[in-house]
Amino acid sequence: MRRVGIFGWGVVAPRSKDIEAFERNLATADSWLSPFNGFGPDNFLVGMPDFDFSEYKPWVDARFPSSRFAQLEKKMGKPTQYAIAAFIQALRQNPGLEQELQALGIRSHVYVGTGLGDLPTIHDITLDLHRAQRRWDRFWADPSRNAALRQWLETREPRPGLPPAPETVDELERDQAEEAWWHYWTEQSLELREYLNELRDIEGLAVEGDVESAKLAVIKEKRTRNAKLQKKWGAPEPPWNSVSSNVLWNIHNGPASQVSMMGKLTGMTFAPVAACSSFGYGLKLAMDAIQRGDAKAVVLGMTDPPPHPLVVGGFYNARVIAADRTVSKPLTALRGTHIAGGSVVWIVGDWEHFTAKGFKPLGMEPMAVGVTADADHIITPSKEGPTAAIHAAMALAQCKPDQMGSWDLHATATPGDFLEVETLRGLLPESVLVTARKGTFGHGMSAGGGWELTAQYLGYARGHIFPTPLQGSELNREIGKVHSRFVYDQETPVPPGLAGKLSMGVGGINACVISRPLR
Repeated sequence: MRRVGIFGWGVVAPRSKDIEAFERNLATADSWLSPFNGFGPDNFLVGMPDFDFSEYKPWVDARFPSSRFAQLEKKMGKPTQYAIAAFIQALRQNPGLEQELQALGIRSHVYVGTGLGDLPTIHDITLDLHRAQRRWDRFWADPSRNAALRQWLETREPRPGLPPAPETVDELERDQAEEAWWHYWTEQSLELREYLNELRDIEGLAVEGDVESAKLAVIKEKRTRNAKLQKKWGAPEPPWNSVSSNVLWNIHNGPASQVSMMGKLTGMTFAPVAACSSFGYGLKLAMDAIQRGDAKAVVLGMTDPPPHPLVVGGFYNARVIAADRTVSKPLTALRGTHIAGGSVVWIVGDWEHFTAKGFKPLGMEPMAVGVTADADHIITPSKEGPTAAIHAAMALAQCKPDQMGSWDLHATATPGDFLEVETLRGLLPESVLVTARKGTFGHGMSAGGGWELTAQYLGYARGHIFPTPLQGSELNREIGKVHSRFVYDQETPVPPGLAGKLSMGVGGINACVISRPLR
């Protein structure tokens, strides 16, 4: 079986603008979380990425026309920008790596996914549409330009589907009542139908003759006639004009596609999505592709938007997030996790191919990934699913439980931590040294597992396991009865043996990674 190595990596994370800052920050036991205040004043802490995309402008300008960076700033949301930044960092870890990836042609793949997608961009565009639709309906539902409404006002006869008049509704529900009222009468407006007929004729202008010159002439003519139409009716812009095309550029495969374009990589490119287990799933796909011979290298990454009210509120109402303005550490009081944003990108390659060309592997060597699904509950993990993932990974790695030296938990500071530790001890001996890091940088929906693996790999490369914010006195008493060897707020020498890492995703999706020190 072909060996696989990591030949480049990059990170955007809370308090860590790049992989170098990430490693420096890991050396302390501090939490990297900060106040959210995304709802105005609130009680949430989050992991807000430290990021300035302009730092990557020289790299982009050296390879693309001067307009390219401005396009990336204007059209691409933060998840894509984070992924591009982490990819550029990864290329810098081994001189010549960029050129080698390009030379491999279609055997350089790109698997860059996301947990929740670019919700901030979608949220903002959705609000723009909502506001435009509200203006539009209010305009066409005005009695002065709605003959059907004027006629009804004279008789007030019952009509099928007519919503209650806004002034008759409780004040707290009046906004929705207004929208329902305006929308109903907009649908009845004969004047709007006349407007749409005129607009249809404009949009029906066709390209004739020489395609290029005629296309520009048609676009210009449509703009001129549209302006006259708007002036004639005094109407606001139609709601469909308010929807930015950025909604298309920032779908889930946007980061992967942009990384392929930035790197000029022409192989298989797509976005794997497996919630909190996404990085482990992506790593398995990458290793499988390399071991089959389909790829010589895979740019593997995950990226999440900065914390947003939609995500914080959603996690809060799922009862899995802390909301008391203090850091909730895994394995302690189990009050909930903290949302975080950022990215992680690894360049994974065929060991023999890349080392023969003088490229140096980084961190550790991934041996195997086991993946399973609980097929049970959307948020509460089972015991059977993670157990099967661990068994699968160990079978692929051809290792035994007593060969494990350390283990990194998924641990989200929720009651699931107890079950996870209990599951672990049902498989591995008391000697295993255990870490849990979401109290450090929070929970990146897809990037978090990659941050935790990168922290594990960086520690092994330096000969010590980085500290965590956990103090011995804080360890949950019931968890302490199950297992006693944890990494607390002091660095710890790397124990002999292999390293494991488990991720458990929303929907009951598990990934277990087994790795060994470089040799």
